[in-house]
Amino acid sequence: MTDHAIKGKTVFIAGGAKNLGGLIARDLAQHGAKAVAIHYNSAATRADAEATAAAIEVAGARAVAIQADLTTAAAMARFFAEAVAAVGKPDIAINTVGKVLKKPLMEVSEAEYDEMTAVNAKTAFFFLQEAGRHVNDGGKVCTLVTSLLGAFTPFYAAYAGTKAPVEHFTRAAAKEFGARGISVTAVGPGPMDTPFFYPAEGADAVAYHRTAAALSPFSKTGLTDVADVVPFIRHLVSDGWWITGQTILINGGYTTK
Repeated sequence: MTDHAIKGKTVFIAGGAKNLGGLIARDLAQHGAKAVAIHYNSAATRADAEATAAAIEVAGARAVAIQADLTTAAAMARFFAEAVAAVGKPDIAINTVGKVLKKPLMEVSEAEYDEMTAVNAKTAFFFLQEAGRHVNDGGKVCTLVTSLLGAFTPFYAAYAGTKAPVEHFTRAAAKEFGARGISVTAVGPGPMDTPFFYPAEGADAVAYHRTAAALSPFSKTGLTDVADVVPFIRHLVSDGWWITGQTILINGGYTTK
């Protein structure tokens, strides 16, 4: 299974150990990527990163797993430098890093706000900056955001609010990198059936989310399945390169703009 637009490409994925990031890494390897550098955050996800790297190699691509806390510009620069040294300059750079917090705005502490900003906005900004420095001309860059950017809802001010700046980062980067033929996009999945989703939601909220999308009745869980998002990511970083500066919501009709 090879995609002519992905064959021979080098891919960097921040947050590529498991869940959506891990599936993207495996998928691009299966579609012909020659090398995939995956980032993982801590020792807790090392085993997942190693399993994903092993699957990438089984698919015929070279793999490297790099641990880093990417919430500083220096750490992001080190990640890109280590990945370039290991597998070469990237043609495709994908950032899936994010953190969810569901909490009334009045109850969010300064420490929580700072952490959410660092993980969701600051990491995305400096990922795009390093991608601009390292991605080959004609390359593709994609960042994961959230479909809540199209919602009018309480309790997600710190989450959606710190993902929202990524839309403008994406537009600015698309304009600035466009002269080199680099497309830059953001993708906002709906509530996904992953271990990250359930701890943030109560039983009533889970029940609501399972029925909220227009296509929920046709989903096994009613939620967005990571496998439904991956093909869109693959398209955006290959033949879909003409889409740039856009935020695409992939959610079965959960929200729209």
